[in-house]
Amino acid sequence: MTEAVFRETTAEPSTRSVPLSHLSLELGHLYMEDFEEGPDRLRRHFARVRPWVDAARAEAAVRAAGRRPRISTCFLIDDYFTRFSSPADLVPLLLAEAERAGLVIDYLARESGCAVADKVPLAESVSHRLVESPPPGTYGLRPPVGVTGWLANGERTPSAGTTRAMTTAAAWRPPHETAARRHSVFLDIELWDDDKEGHRTWSCPFLAAVWQLARLGLLRNEGEPVLAPRPWSSGDFPRDWDELPPLLQLNTSAAPFSAYRTCSVLPNRFVPVEHAVRVILDQTDVDSGALRQVTERATREGTPVPDAVADRVAYVFYAGL
Repeated sequence: MTEAVFRETTAEPSTRSVPLSHLSLELGHLYMEDFEEGPDRLRRHFARVRPWVDAARAEAAVRAAGRRPRISTCFLIDDYFTRFSSPADLVPLLLAEAERAGLVIDYLARESGCAVADKVPLAESVSHRLVESPPPGTYGLRPPVGVTGWLANGERTPSAGTTRAMTTAAAWRPPHETAARRHSVFLDIELWDDDKEGHRTWSCPFLAAVWQLARLGLLRNEGEPVLAPRPWSSGDFPRDWDELPPLLQLNTSAAPFSAYRTCSVLPNRFVPVEHAVRVILDQTDVDSGALRQVTERATREGTPVPDAVADRVAYVFYAGL
């Protein structure tokens, strides 16, 4: 005999979908020291980026299987770790140098918005979704990531600890990457640190992981999308960074901000950061409703996405200027 199961509909909040492009193309992620070098630094950056943008667009067209691909561009400015100048001074300069290179920035994001956006603590929310992958044979001797703030892609070198007198010290054992191909590339990532007053500072790799999840349309707060773009009408930008929305839509005709896949064109100094991002994404329990929506829609469009979220993310790294 089959038993009927009754549930309150309010106990199962729905997951609201978001518009999706085929590709979210990041044209840069620069820090205040980059802007301090002036227009020439931005000019060189966009000149290096342009050929790779063209290549990414061509590759997206191949994936679209004969359809015209929807591609949106974005740019991330660091206003989290340092504050320099003002949006009124920097944003027009940024847009002018992109235009000089024949590029259009559809969406402009503040890195602080990856920590908190519209009073929603995005970074904290993602931190609660971290699920460590314990290496085979480990016994949970190390505190979990929620306590330590560190996440690894394998088994760490065991602590030597203290040994009793006249006893033999334990032999040293190297760290080991869980998914190693013969030899390990072990990575241990600091996700945050807390000061004496208890104020938490999120690390660059962790905020970058939040940024990727937003671009992939996989962030929700109680079923509602977060870090939604706000249109910016023509006019002067504010003098204070806090007066600028976390995510601006600068191009009214732009394709949707979030996409089935992402590609970021970055200086090669970001290689270790983005390696860490992939490890974080591999150990994040992404909102199941959002994940299902994106996967089903991509399949219906004839452009299926990989099961692993990290495999939906691509990069182009260029050598120093």
